[in-house]
Amino acid sequence: MTPAPAGEPASVGSRQPVLVATALAVAVGAIGGSLTRINAWYFNLVQPWFKPPDWLFGPAWSILYGLMVWSAVMAWRSAALRGAQDARRLRLTLLVLWGFNALANVSWSFFFFFIQRPDQALVVNALLAISIILLMAHLRAYCRKSAWLLLPYLVWVSFAGLVNLGVVRLNGPFPG
Repeated sequence: MTPAPAGEPASVGSRQPVLVATALAVAVGAIGGSLTRINAWYFNLVQPWFKPPDWLFGPAWSILYGLMVWSAVMAWRSAALRGAQDARRLRLTLLVLWGFNALANVSWSFFFFFIQRPDQALVVNALLAISIILLMAHLRAYCRKSAWLLLPYLVWVSFAGLVNLGVVRLNGPFPG
């Protein structure tokens, strides 16, 4: 472990937040990936003209998860500088918001690919976007850079929502 610089709480200089945030991001990505079925059903969907090529999704999500980890670590460390009482409150809120975000993130793959309900995935996409906005609003109060690091994630999820809407409009109604 790297010792914290003089005058900073031990958790600020620790690698533990980096390792934990990275492990959680990999877990969320792996769970979402395991629910993603690129099969005949998917290839038979009529896609909107503006849908990116399939090969772009892996690199895009890798970059986004990297930004999410960076944002989470910066926020965790910034909270530590606010005093014990504030740090606990800020960190608990941060964990709840990241938990909501992770659940929405994985749920989208479940609804869209696993149970093949793009119409329901569209609702989850809205919840995912809301979770990002809530995270950004929370972070803005004590770590603006951390909030800004989530902007590409919000833009991507919003764009994905438009693609999802296009799939629903071009292929619906969906049975179930």
